Amino acid sequence: MNARRETMLWAAQRLTAAILAFCVLVHLVTIIYAVRGGLSAADILARTRGNYLWGAFYATFVVAVSIHGAIGLRAIASEWLAFRGRAADGVMAALAVALAVLGMRAIVAVVA
Repeated sequence: MNARRETMLWAAQRLTAAILAFCVLVHLVTIIYAVRGGLSAADILARTRGNYLWGAFYATFVVAVSIHGAIGLRAIASEWLAFRGRAADGVMAALAVALAVLGMRAIVAVVA
């Protein structure tokens, strides 16, 4: 176990947690605003089409989720399943990529 690498992963986990806290707050406020304003799903999609600022916001959200989730699952797999080493790192990296690809596909569907 490389202590420097583990420290970097710990710091990345904390940084992405802070980003996620902000993104979740903005997301929830936006949902409440839309629902209270009586917007339908079609109205919301009409407003997000071509809005690349929202696309960038949600891309940031997706990247933070992908990194945060993969690091967290790596820690859980290490503690509960004794799944460690390069194999665990590879599986968690693949999971992060899968989450990012799926999230970006959703953003493209809503914004583009």
